[in-house]
Amino acid sequence: MSIEFTPKAALEARRILSDHKPDNVSYLRIGIKSGGCRGFTYTMDLCRQPDTQDKIFEDQGIRLVCDPKSYLYLCGTKIDFQDQPACRGFIFKNPNAKKVCRCGASFSV
Repeated sequence: MSIEFTPKAALEARRILSDHKPDNVSYLRIGIKSGGCRGFTYTMDLCRQPDTQDKIFEDQGIRLVCDPKSYLYLCGTKIDFQDQPACRGFIFKNPNAKKVCRCGASFSV
């Protein structure tokens, strides 16, 4: 099982990576950190080079990296993209989350 993008999210991720091509950014780093109202929050950063322990995926032409600890919580996650006037950003649909806050930015397992 891996981490995947919806077509809409993949289009936005490719746009972001393309904008940062001159900076030698080749990957999106997906992860989690402690925080939020449910215990964990999602992270997404640009990455030039994966770490040696990272899990590496490719979906729809986008190269993703994820540290092993985050992968335990994100395995099977599908990432979507929402582009509405009041809310614009990536949305994580995580099958491992037991509880999710109302805004979807934090979760618990």
